[in-house]
Amino acid sequence: MKNASIKLQSILQPKLVLSYKPLFLALIAAMTSQLSFAGESAANKEAVTNIDLPTVAVTGNPLGLDADQLIVPVTVLNGRELSLKRESTLGETLNGIPGVSSTSFGPNASRPVIRGLDAERVRIMQNGVGVVDASSLSFDHAVSVDPLVIEQVDVIRGPAALLYGGSAVGGVVNAVDHRIPTEKLEGITGRTEARLGGPANESNMAGVVDVGNGQIAIHADAYARKSNDLTIPGFAVSNRKALADVILQTNNGTLRNSSATSDGGALGASLTFDNGYLGASYSGFNSNYGTVAEQNVRIDMKSQRWDIASEFTDLGNIVNRVKFRLAHTDYQHQEIDAGIVGTTFKNSGIEGSLEAGHTKIGNMSGVVGLQFQNTTFAALGEEAFVPSTNSQSKALYLYEELPIEQFKFSLGGRTEYTTVDAGAWAKNPSAQNASFNPTSYALGGLYAFTPNWTLASNISHNERAPSYFELYADGAHLATGQYELGNSRFGKERSNGIDAQIRWKDGKNSFSAGPYYTKFSSFIGLLNTGNFVTVNDQQLPVAQFNEVAASFKGFEAEGKFNLHDNLDLKLTGDYVRAANLSSGEALPRIAPLRLGAGLQYQKNSLGARLNVLHAFAQERIASNELATNGYTNLSALVTYKLPTKVNVELFAKANNLLNQDIRDSASFLKDIAPQGARSVMIGVRSDF
Repeated sequence: MKNASIKLQSILQPKLVLSYKPLFLALIAAMTSQLSFAGESAANKEAVTNIDLPTVAVTGNPLGLDADQLIVPVTVLNGRELSLKRESTLGETLNGIPGVSSTSFGPNASRPVIRGLDAERVRIMQNGVGVVDASSLSFDHAVSVDPLVIEQVDVIRGPAALLYGGSAVGGVVNAVDHRIPTEKLEGITGRTEARLGGPANESNMAGVVDVGNGQIAIHADAYARKSNDLTIPGFAVSNRKALADVILQTNNGTLRNSSATSDGGALGASLTFDNGYLGASYSGFNSNYGTVAEQNVRIDMKSQRWDIASEFTDLGNIVNRVKFRLAHTDYQHQEIDAGIVGTTFKNSGIEGSLEAGHTKIGNMSGVVGLQFQNTTFAALGEEAFVPSTNSQSKALYLYEELPIEQFKFSLGGRTEYTTVDAGAWAKNPSAQNASFNPTSYALGGLYAFTPNWTLASNISHNERAPSYFELYADGAHLATGQYELGNSRFGKERSNGIDAQIRWKDGKNSFSAGPYYTKFSSFIGLLNTGNFVTVNDQQLPVAQFNEVAASFKGFEAEGKFNLHDNLDLKLTGDYVRAANLSSGEALPRIAPLRLGAGLQYQKNSLGARLNVLHAFAQERIASNELATNGYTNLSALVTYKLPTKVNVELFAKANNLLNQDIRDSASFLKDIAPQGARSVMIGVRSDF
């Protein structure tokens, strides 16, 4: 079942939000009130268990294979598993997946970090089209995707630039919400979810509805969330920072200015056919939250997005499939200091792709695609540290797979033309123009030793055009507490990478593990210069974007083993080591070695989980960076399915049961904003 989502946002005008919220609340109340207890026998209850279906990754999978048949390493979260893992941000939802950490700028702004790479090197997408916001510009800018209404998240670790652009050199995170229905539907389906509690005393709810008559499918979703300031287990400022800066520790027990409110919704519809669909959707996203680093500053964020998508299969003897996607986004956020708007960031643009799959040539299958993007960014106000810019790109890509007995080979290439043009501004009266021709290619292979064992490996060469802020930044960036300088003379960022995975699967048991290595001949990094500049009577360290040689190497592993009919053991582990080869120093904000284990019990309607994740101390740090202590996060989950005709599940989540001072070394705010204290969250979810 593929649901689409409709957010409670002013669907036609912002002023309509208040009138739609009561309707949304009434809808959820009506759904829950219709639940009737069936008084099923124990045998029937045992039949109402989770059905394991093949996991299909949408991202990095142009040929529609099951996830375990892909050559690239992919993790898919969907259905009940995603629902139970949801956090307030996309980054925190994915944090802990092998190879994935998060930037954690407080509880409201967090981007995923993949294999030590963040910002422009991790491509965040929504339904296969890039998210247009300002989250890669600054760590305090939230991603304009709320986890409450997404139905699936695909995470590709490692270079995925062939299908999604040079900015995907670290990997891809694709949030799938099914707001444009892709399959025929007769009747009505949907889900609701509500939560209360946690370290920020959250209250949130979401509803998704899909209705169809076999020819037309309509999707609607809505959500709303609210949270207070985060409760923390001790002082906001770490002991290390207090000693290094000779400052007093304050804010004991509360992370000030970390509260948030947000809501949104979407409406979509499709014409569905036997061999495809044609649809469109509108969605809105609103969020207002404190920035943590600045005690009196809040961000008021709004985004509106219009999508068109279509796909048709079984078309002919040459081209057998065509897929088209297009999205237009209007994004704006204002940074409000003590009630006064200080800086306004705007980003609007269009992105799309047209992809065609060909019939088999011998035994070879593949696709060719065209991708295009045109976005305009503007920053207005006292903290505008980058000029207004227009970024455009046009790309052509090719991907082919050839199976030969136990082997499967993949080959791909991508070439694009990118321009990044900056308008004149006070710090540079002359307009600046830059153009690049990145080219990337990759070769992959998968060998099946036995029906249970496979070995997969990928080698790639990737090129990335610098972003607008890497080229043109010049000003005080108060969220990160430094003065940032770009370099308009940058060339392309270049890297070569290799990874390998050994995979095993036997019934309910599975295991995968493998190393990776990526070497950059020209890595564009924001590095501290050791110099200072005075801005408005405040002394700020100067950080400059520089080209350096760099390497990222590491290891990832995860496994699931059935110990008993109702009991599973899960093991995870990851490690990344990143070095500035030009200086011999470590690169900043790199996650340490992490090891995790968990027990999962499920029998009839009752489920329970106990998980422990230990992150070791990170003492291999860059200059002007503080080391990070290790921590152990012990968490638990209990679920219970009610004996109703409609699938209703109650759950309770406990996190940081040891009440440890958890600081993520990948976070820019690790020394002034720890994770939440010991907490419990309760919730209810239903599918119908």
